[in-house]
This record gives sequence, structure tokens and C-alpha cells, in this order.
Amino acid sequence: MRTSSTLIKPIAAVTGSLALAATLTACGGSSAASDEKVVTVYSADGLKGEKGDGWYDKVFADFEKQTGIKVKYVEGGSGEMVQRAVREKNNTQADVLVTLPPFIQQADSKGLLQAYTPKGADQVNGADKSGDGKWTSVVNNYFGFIHNKKELKDAPKTWEELLDAKFKNKLQYSTPGVAGDGTAVVIKAMHDFGGQEPAMEYLKKLQANNVGPSSSTSKLAPKVDKGEILVANGDVQMNFAQSKSMPNLGIWFPAKEGGKPTSFALPYAAGLVNKAPHSENGKKLLDFMLSEQAQREVSAIGGGFPARKDVKATDANAIELAKLMDGVEIFEPDWADIDKNLTTYVDAWKSATGS
Repeated sequence: MRTSSTLIKPIAAVTGSLALAATLTACGGSSAASDEKVVTVYSADGLKGEKGDGWYDKVFADFEKQTGIKVKYVEGGSGEMVQRAVREKNNTQADVLVTLPPFIQQADSKGLLQAYTPKGADQVNGADKSGDGKWTSVVNNYFGFIHNKKELKDAPKTWEELLDAKFKNKLQYSTPGVAGDGTAVVIKAMHDFGGQEPAMEYLKKLQANNVGPSSSTSKLAPKVDKGEILVANGDVQMNFAQSKSMPNLGIWFPAKEGGKPTSFALPYAAGLVNKAPHSENGKKLLDFMLSEQAQREVSAIGGGFPARKDVKATDANAIELAKLMDGVEIFEPDWADIDKNLTTYVDAWKSATGS
């Protein structure tokens, strides 16, 4: 049995989607394709606004205006995007891949990424980028849960509270192994409960209240806002941005009974796809996403945390986000271990929950 000590390296506490179907016509690697004024992005959901008002919307529009390069955008769960890129390895369609951990590490291990260090990457903390230049975080973020503030005024404080019968068919989390935030449920449970076995014992009990699988975490927020369900998983950036148009969303962080609320960094990490049909355009977009201007807009527009440490956000959203994270203990997962053993952990979850 793996214990939390082998999975997690604890660090100090801190204080402080609209799916767009893109028609992909580029042929991998052709000289004609490389001359096209286009770049294709495969991304985890969360950074594109439900109403065209997200960070991606602003950054992509500014990028196209500045460079004349049109962004073609395809989104889904982190695992879903990696699986799609794997299927297309012999006819690569994507130029840039953006996913949450551990799927960016998985993409690298499957040979999907090529080394490229974007301008500004020197200002990204070492833990938020790969040492060999295969990927770097473009938006920092943290794992969390949401609740309906209208029907469930006070957020639950502990994992154990979610086992109450009042949450039967009123609770849902996205699918581990498919969605980045769904996989995060397993990672956090293993940390909070002290290892794989106790975490799976808990998730087995929780399954009695779970509505069922969801490949996309972003689709759960509207259900919570409407009161169809009371509690779901998510992440701070995505849910904070969604709360601007979904007023009933409240963000919270479960604790194990008797413990402190915890979370961990779950950044949007971007890499240049190996054999990308428009690799030069992909490099330009990665540079642009890490530019000071784009990074200053991460909190103000995207509701996230800048990836660059030299960009200090002081806007109203940044202040609210800092307050939200106050008192939450942040731990650092051992991503190398999780990447290596992800199939084992997901299989254990499937066995425990009958999924």
C-alpha cells in the first residue's frame, strides 16, 4: 500500500466552456501547412468563457490581431485531449496542448511534446515547468469544490459530511483518469486520508451519493448553480470565473474530520506538440500567453493566478482570490509518482466505486 508519505511532499501552508468544434484541415508536417496563418490548440476546459469573456477569448483575440494568426480551439477533459493527440500521432493536428497535471506529464511520457522554452519562462517557478523545456504553466490554479450557496448556505467542512443521505443524487465529481479535476479528487483523497487504501474505502462509501460519471468538470458548475446538484468538484480559476455569471456558486475545500482544509496547485500547463503542423505559430502563441500583458489579465479576466512570479496582480479578483485561499493548507503532489502509477490509482478507484 502506498502511503501519503510516498505520494506527497508537504510544503508550508499558504494564505493568501464553451466547447468550440474546430474543423481541422491541416496535414501534419507539410510545408504548405507550416505557412498557414493558423495555430490549433487542444486544451482542458476552464479558460474559455461561457459567454466569450474568458482569458482564452481575450488572449486569442489579441494574438490574432497582433500576428494575423487565427487560433483554432478544441477543448475537453485533460485526459480526453491527451488521448485524442495520441490517436493522431501519425497525422498530428494540434500545435499546442494545454492540460492539468498529471496529464501534461503523461503527454510528455507518450512522446507528444517537443522541447521549447517560451519567452518569460524564466519567471515561472521550477515546480511549475519541466526541466527539459517540454512544458510550462501558463495559468496557476488550485483544486477545489463548489456548492450551491442558495440551497446549501453553509459549505460542508469535511469529506465525511458528504456521506450524509441529504447528498444522495445531489453530488457529482468528474471522472478520474479522464478529467484533470476528476483525477484530482483521487489525489486529494489519498493525501487527506493517508494513502490509497483508506482513500478508496472513503470513495466507495461516497459512491452511494454520486450521480455518476462526467468527462468534463466545467459542465458540473451549471448543474450546481441551478440546484440540480448541491456539491461538485472543480478548480478555483474555472469556478471563480464561472461564478461571475452563476451567482449561486460557492468555492470550498474539504478537510478530513479533525484536520485542516487542503488543496494543491493544479496549473494549466502548456507544451508545443511534437511534429506540430504549425510549430512556429505554436511557439509564438506560447510566448504570447506568457507575456507580461497576458499574465496581468490572468486574474482580472480569467479568475486565475499568474504563472509568472514577476507579475504581481493587484486587481479586485486577485484580492478576492487571495482571501479565498487564506487558511488553506497547500501540499505538493509527487507528480512523477502519480504519472508512473496513474493507471493503478484509477483502476483502484474503478474497483472501489464499481465504475
